[in-house]
Amino acid sequence: MSSFLEEVRDERIKKLNVLKAKGIKPYPVSTKRDYSLAQVLKEFDTLAEEKKTVTLAGRIMSLRGQGAILFFNINDGTALFQGLLKKDEVEEKIFSLFSDIVDLGDFIEITGTLFVTKRGEKTLQVTEWKLLSKSLRPLPDKWHGLQDVEERFRKRYLDILMSEEVRERFITRSRFVSELRRALEESDFMEVETPILQPIAGGATAKPFETHHHALDICLFLRIAPELYLKELLVAGLPKVYEIGRLFRNEGIDVTHNPEFTTVEFYEAYADASKHMIFLEKLLRNLAEKVTGNTKVVFGEREIDFGKKFDVVSFFDLIEKYSGLKDAAKLSFDELAIKAKKLGVEVGKGEGIEKIFDAIYKKYVRHELIQPTFITDYLLAFSPLAKKQEEHPEMIERYQLIVGGLEVVNGFSELNDPIDQRERFTEQEKSRGAGDEEAQPKDEEYIEAMEYGMPPAGGVGLSIDRMIMILTNTKNIREVILFPTLRPKQYSTTVR
Repeated sequence: MSSFLEEVRDERIKKLNVLKAKGIKPYPVSTKRDYSLAQVLKEFDTLAEEKKTVTLAGRIMSLRGQGAILFFNINDGTALFQGLLKKDEVEEKIFSLFSDIVDLGDFIEITGTLFVTKRGEKTLQVTEWKLLSKSLRPLPDKWHGLQDVEERFRKRYLDILMSEEVRERFITRSRFVSELRRALEESDFMEVETPILQPIAGGATAKPFETHHHALDICLFLRIAPELYLKELLVAGLPKVYEIGRLFRNEGIDVTHNPEFTTVEFYEAYADASKHMIFLEKLLRNLAEKVTGNTKVVFGEREIDFGKKFDVVSFFDLIEKYSGLKDAAKLSFDELAIKAKKLGVEVGKGEGIEKIFDAIYKKYVRHELIQPTFITDYLLAFSPLAKKQEEHPEMIERYQLIVGGLEVVNGFSELNDPIDQRERFTEQEKSRGAGDEEAQPKDEEYIEAMEYGMPPAGGVGLSIDRMIMILTNTKNIREVILFPTLRPKQYSTTVR
């Protein structure tokens, strides 16, 4: 803590002790608040005309002293409202205690009558006040807020408090999740919950976080996906299920990745990839309009139009268009590795052909796709959980949706052949043995569930974080996560 902050804190603790010496509780149990500030603004004319005494409460955000008159603004999270304390219209001790004790950031309760100032400001003329919570640290300067980006993420409570833009971003996020849940339930999807602690980290290609349960003496993993459990519920006879929740992947952190992130996954019996692409286009168009008021949003320097028909393009057509690599799907591993090196793409130890293609795609293609675009026609190696195309069994029924250069959706027609699934998992085990830490482990319990009979189905995973980035014109995923993952801060032990 800086010497300035220490001095401010010491001064406020002195004020705290003054209150205690006077027998005043600086953190009382309750408040007599009659209305939220938003409510009092809405009903202001009626309450002012009736000269009704009202009690309000909130945090002091500004203080303006003019001799015997004190103006201040309070905020209760619903609105900002002005209070006025006049020395000659209240008892001396009421005015002087307020002047001596109250600081920016304090929570107070104020009682009085409503009126409009000569400047047209709706105001409460205070006759009584009560401290609800004494703040010991000063708020950031209201004009500059928190300047250090990492401090903004670390002290999100101050970031939201001092920045209307940040506050609105997270309100938008909440509204998006609410509308998403409503849309899925109107389409007869049932919300369910699956384990976050899992004995096998399956359902996706990623490196998990590992922990140990002492009572059972077993290794557990934070889930990288809920997919396999959700598909077991299709086996159970639940035709449409979804889950909104956190996933965890032990990966690097950058502007589009955080180790802890939020998705929605939904699965529908008797559906397939083609049906879900149609469903997603309508869903995202409606969500954009309900959340932002428009199907067009600005992301960076580009306008994205969710109102237009989404493009559908083959993965290998895109590879050829942007990297110049022709007939790439027919290349052997060795041929592709040579061409990848010429394209400036390194081939890591144990990587399969799909990892090389993915690296080429990320370097040359993804950033070019600004308008909503479905990518289709992936090689079999890209997913051990997707069905093969009937006419081209070397390809799978998988798609991704790219918006603004970000991958926001991964979906496919779900593999429901348990024999094929076992073979795919076996191939994944070979890749894991060759050094691919992200290869999916074999899940015998899931295969057993499939052997009881799993209906044909389509499945979708949608990144809520990245969709919020797009809808709020935000370039860093940590800006849309309330408490992103950060290196722990070293605190001083000298604070009293």
